[in-house]
Amino acid sequence: MDSATSETRTETVDETRAPLGASADNGLKIVVVGGFGAGKTTMVRSVSEIRPLNTEETMTQAGEAVDDTSGVSGKTATTVAFDFGRITLDARNVLYLFGAPGQERFWFLWDRLFSGTLGAVVLVDTRRIADSWYAIDRLEHHGTPFIVACNDFGGPRHREADIREALDLHPRVPLIHCDARSRDSARDVLIALVEHLRTLYTSGARPAAPAQEAVS
Repeated sequence: MDSATSETRTETVDETRAPLGASADNGLKIVVVGGFGAGKTTMVRSVSEIRPLNTEETMTQAGEAVDDTSGVSGKTATTVAFDFGRITLDARNVLYLFGAPGQERFWFLWDRLFSGTLGAVVLVDTRRIADSWYAIDRLEHHGTPFIVACNDFGGPRHREADIREALDLHPRVPLIHCDARSRDSARDVLIALVEHLRTLYTSGARPAAPAQEAVS
């Protein structure tokens, strides 16, 4: 599976899905972050029960001077603001999913996007693992709980211990594998995040967020 397929493939909409309720008591904000071309748009698109909002634009030669396209040479479109989707947990709780843009020139949006976030998924392409460092750094800075999901781009899998060492992950941070194109796989990622958050909150281990920085 190449990166272009990961970012642009649209799953067939299941017309048998139950209609959404008119309202919910609790809207829980989740952010999907990661490097350029890691599959964030694909994940939001595959799991959302509504037609997802996305801000993908066609990549041009002008962007080649500022975006590192090594490893994603077949990619033809990119997110320039954020993706948005929704998935219902039960009659009272829904997850609102925000997919963050991956290019360095859009990182200034991340701090605002993290505001009010319950937790995050860091989507990793293990062929370009260093692209995930900034996402993890910002989440840790904000005290935002997260899990790491390695998207399947084909080829051999790395050992979990090697990935943890490369990302300098705390032992408490869950690390799982997924296929962002699959609705079931993307759903399992969100379930893993919710279970991680529940564990942190019930154990009192949720990290405190740092003081809000002034934004000029």
